[in-house]
Amino acid sequence: MSKIVVIACLVSLFYLVSWQRTAEAEQVEAPSRFIEHLVDPSQSQLAFYWRDKGKQPYGSFQNLKSALETADKTLLFAMNGGIFQEDFTPLGLYIEGGLVKYRLSTRQHAFGNFYIQPNGVFYLTESGQGFIVPTTQFKHDSSIKYATQSGPLLLVDGDINPKLISGSTNLRIRNGVGILPDGQLLFAISKRFVNFYDFANYFKQRGCQNALYLDGSISGIYLLHKNIHHVGKFGVMIAETTRLTINE
Repeated sequence: MSKIVVIACLVSLFYLVSWQRTAEAEQVEAPSRFIEHLVDPSQSQLAFYWRDKGKQPYGSFQNLKSALETADKTLLFAMNGGIFQEDFTPLGLYIEGGLVKYRLSTRQHAFGNFYIQPNGVFYLTESGQGFIVPTTQFKHDSSIKYATQSGPLLLVDGDINPKLISGSTNLRIRNGVGILPDGQLLFAISKRFVNFYDFANYFKQRGCQNALYLDGSISGIYLLHKNIHHVGKFGVMIAETTRLTINE
């Protein structure tokens, strides 16, 4: 074997090992780029919130937290739950306590992330199951307790939405929700700017089959056990609670 062939083989081996190490590093480091929270909807007190008893938007995690405390509840986790309009009205479907508070949007051609197709609906049933479906496949029935519409869908049946472009320079803080094979809900928000494709790939690598983008730029999260409390103005919020603990 000539020296040239040997050198070429060694160079190829070096790049192959370097690529494998890089790929492994990216897989290891990727989760650290996101703050995530797992919820078992069949076991947890998970609900959607928009307006208070005075029919005014809660607007912030702090306002929601204070309102829940008056009902003897402790806020464990909260995240903004979908794209909203200037008056904090949802841009699409919103169901709370089984009641439709805002209608489903079937519009497909308009400006904004919400309208990147397919967009979708994230909903919870009375039995404590979570689902994410394309808007075109959503069917309202009496079993649905909570629902929020947003877009775009990040994953559809395990595949990244083909409208999302690898290497895109459209970078934002983003948050979303995915459903794991065991039925747990994976809520996540990026710690730094990320494009849609990489955000979708994160949910794919975590094992989700379906995932929905909730919002970006203004996205925030409240996580009691990690002492994280982002400040912002939000429309619909998704929150996990427990009974208020009183120290004696």
